[in-house]
Amino acid sequence: MSPETQRDERVHALLPLARRLARRLKRMVPHFDLDDLTSDGCVGLLRAVDSFDPRRGTKLEEYARRLIVGAMLNGVRRMDPVSERARRIVRDGENERYALAAARGDVPSTYEMERRRPGYRRAIASAYRGQPLSLDAPLPIGESLGGDWNEDPARIVEQRAQCRQLAALIEGLTPRQKQIVLLHYFNETSLRTVSKRLAISPQRASQLHLSALAQLKRLAHGATR
Repeated sequence: MSPETQRDERVHALLPLARRLARRLKRMVPHFDLDDLTSDGCVGLLRAVDSFDPRRGTKLEEYARRLIVGAMLNGVRRMDPVSERARRIVRDGENERYALAAARGDVPSTYEMERRRPGYRRAIASAYRGQPLSLDAPLPIGESLGGDWNEDPARIVEQRAQCRQLAALIEGLTPRQKQIVLLHYFNETSLRTVSKRLAISPQRASQLHLSALAQLKRLAHGATR
């Protein structure tokens, strides 16, 4: 049997191993494509078959497993938008943070960890920005999306522009007028309740409400000129 034939048989025999390892790694990094992981693993498999030396006392399958997994991990690192240095800072910082929490009973803040490990907060932010989003997974804490997916995108842009314009106009009111408008229209508070909250008479609240509307009209008219 020729060396080329022996090589092909060894590669063919170890292909199921590469596929199993790719599926196992896929469960750990679900956002990576299984075919890409398998392809990287096959590169490691070929390298293992070509460089294997039985005189070292290691079985080919054990040797190939290490090179296959290493090739797959290298492929994962190439696709990772976060640098290995930032990952290492976050990993070491979190280990120290948990050790401190266990020792003293409270979790150190990110500001304290930044003093202990300069660059910690920047690394955390970098890892957070580089975290991929999945349509099948929940959004990160603090993130949200609107629930209406049937709205016209152009209409959404127009509404947001109008909201920004209205917010700018409200900033042109006096502090008391601004309170009246925000409480009445944005918090859905009645003018009578507003008057009690601001410790003024209902008549004064009504006067401020009318003057605020008139001022908004003047500001809007001047903005459109």
